[in-house]
Amino acid sequence: MKLPVLFFLIFISTALAAAKPNVIVLMTDDQGYPELSVHGNPVLETPHLDRVHSESVRFTDFHVAPMCTPTRGQLLTGVDAARNGAINVSSGRTLLRPELPTMADIFQANGYSTGIFGKWHLGDNYPFRPQDRGFQETLWFPSSHINSVPDVWENDYFEDTYMRNGERKPYKGYCTDVFFEEASQWISEKVESNEPFFVYLPTNAPHSPYWVPKEYTDAMTEKVTEAEKKGILKERAPIKRNNLIKYLAMIKNIDDNVGRLDEKLKEIGAYDDTIFVFLTDNGSTLAETYYPAGMRGKKTQLWEGGHRVPCFIRWPNGSIGEPRNVGGLTQVQDLLPTLNTLCDLKTETTFDGSDLSPSLKSETPVDPERMLVINYSRMPIGFEYPAPDSPSIMTREMSGVLWKRWRLLEDRELYDLESDPLQQKNVITENPDIATKMRNHLDEWWSEVKDIANEPQRIIVGNEAENPMMLTACEWLDVFIDQQKQVRRADLKNGWWELDIEQDGTYEFELRRWPRESGLALTAGCSSTPITDGELEEGVALDIARARIQIGKFRQMKPVTDGAESVTFTAKLFKGHKRLYTWFIDSNNQSVVGAYYVYVRKL
Repeated sequence: MKLPVLFFLIFISTALAAAKPNVIVLMTDDQGYPELSVHGNPVLETPHLDRVHSESVRFTDFHVAPMCTPTRGQLLTGVDAARNGAINVSSGRTLLRPELPTMADIFQANGYSTGIFGKWHLGDNYPFRPQDRGFQETLWFPSSHINSVPDVWENDYFEDTYMRNGERKPYKGYCTDVFFEEASQWISEKVESNEPFFVYLPTNAPHSPYWVPKEYTDAMTEKVTEAEKKGILKERAPIKRNNLIKYLAMIKNIDDNVGRLDEKLKEIGAYDDTIFVFLTDNGSTLAETYYPAGMRGKKTQLWEGGHRVPCFIRWPNGSIGEPRNVGGLTQVQDLLPTLNTLCDLKTETTFDGSDLSPSLKSETPVDPERMLVINYSRMPIGFEYPAPDSPSIMTREMSGVLWKRWRLLEDRELYDLESDPLQQKNVITENPDIATKMRNHLDEWWSEVKDIANEPQRIIVGNEAENPMMLTACEWLDVFIDQQKQVRRADLKNGWWELDIEQDGTYEFELRRWPRESGLALTAGCSSTPITDGELEEGVALDIARARIQIGKFRQMKPVTDGAESVTFTAKLFKGHKRLYTWFIDSNNQSVVGAYYVYVRKL
């Protein structure tokens, strides 16, 4: 009797697993609300995303942060950026508090296989990497975009090397195609083995740099030229025109990939039982220059065009009713608690977002009195060193408050979207009661988060999960060095890393201006480099005579030998919080720049 019972239990377990809906969350980068033909875009055709729209419940007043990292952290935790630690796109402010469970953690704990394919941007080192945060299968690249400082040197969207399950691995093809193809293959494997899956598919496109396959550029050039001839688009300067063409071409490529993914889901029998969520991470970068879709603003701005984005949820076999629009204020923090209910997940996690499943499953309206706060730290442009007044320090006055048709921005401007959708007339003096009500809500929210909003998160050094490891200037606290072109042109800045030394021991620190794979000497420049879709600029040579380091009580300086690629220091350290400082010093004994790259190894 035992054998049949065992088979019966296995059958029940398998049936329960099969009954769970699969989940795919697709989030594009910098696309915005206007870049869909179903939203009236006058140039771009997105038939596959339009079909997703037609088959989905659409939240029509859906909001994210105006920058990508805060949105990503809020999506994955259901917690406000001010509370989860990921408040900026660089400058040591991208790190998602390690104690917070993520969407992947929760799905994995409920029997799902979890995978990420694309952009992470919530920390490049332990314990912040996707493999540290609940993702079992990981294909990703570090920081904000391909060709960022910590990315593989001279990755250019084509034939690139990405991180696959903890190791660098080269891939053939265009980046967006690779991420969709690898996700599709992994999904097929999970369906074949009857495992429910959660896939996070955050593309890097259409984030700049605008590199795209030539066939897409050629086709979009024809579209833009035709629109100009018809007077739909204004003619613009060549570089702006070229950027728009390539930006739209990147979205067209995404749309084609959505079509191929949907065909694969149908082919393997997973289409009807998969919850498919589509959104974008912030407002458009270029829409206000050609088609703002009736909104003011763009990425990084508090006006509506900076944070109102599409959100479509499709589940053919699910209990969410017919495709339709759902109004009322909703936000990215709502998606995790909503999926938690739709998938019947068990968790004790507390969310800042609201469960929207009642509005999905019935005609229950979103709370008409709901008030939202948007807050994120600004880019520390112009700061060559950390400063207590850096724009990357989040403040109460940086906020936008949303309520019904009203928008209170930075506690000094009030707009009525009903009479003024382009937010051109500040009516704060005419509506003191409205402003006071929204200000009171902001005060209450800020009182809850102000003590932790700017708490730096620390990279852990000395853990076997990442030893050796590479630190980069992306994590200099409150200083912006994020792009390989900044390394090439030698942006003369410096900062420090916030670290936790996990174990007492001897540590080796290798200071570099260029990454190891470049093969370049500390003092060397480099020539411009042709790439698949353009050219990387020439790299500037620097006068570097000495290197200096300080971490905890350890301080040391060494000369730079001719042709050296790096300078290495060895320090005995005790566990605990440490700040790591580095300097490159010229022949006149002047500090020039910090080490953009530091390779660390516990001996």
